[in-house]
Amino acid sequence: MENNIKLNKATPPPLPRSTMANNHSSEANYGIIDWFKKGMRNYTNFSGRARRKEYWYFFLVQMGVMIVAMLIDAIIFSSETGLFYIVAALGLFLPGLAVTIRRLHDTSRSGWWFLIGIVPLIGSIILLVFLASDTKPETNKWGLPAK
Repeated sequence: MENNIKLNKATPPPLPRSTMANNHSSEANYGIIDWFKKGMRNYTNFSGRARRKEYWYFFLVQMGVMIVAMLIDAIIFSSETGLFYIVAALGLFLPGLAVTIRRLHDTSRSGWWFLIGIVPLIGSIILLVFLASDTKPETNKWGLPAK
């Protein structure tokens, strides 16, 4: 009888089914920096899907970092050296590419659609529309929906 009590104390209670079914419940409380950190942690993950919120928050913080780097360059160097800007751009290039490709996967498009941005004006507009599109609710070859 006493062994049974010890076993019950040592064994954690099972999780409710609702939290096990929703694997994105922890993301409900994410802030803008949490989304940015998620993108940075997945900097080599070119498979899978990234929801709109993850992509756009990452993009917003990335642009903020680039602007701050340009301001620091202008204050410190007073020329067009751009040392901090170059370091920031190189440091954020791969994570930005990865989150963009995962975002395209979330809209059921191949990551190669990223290259449409090379086409002057029209390509950038088409890429912007793809990135702003809603998540495709069906499972595709890159996994379950990100939402």
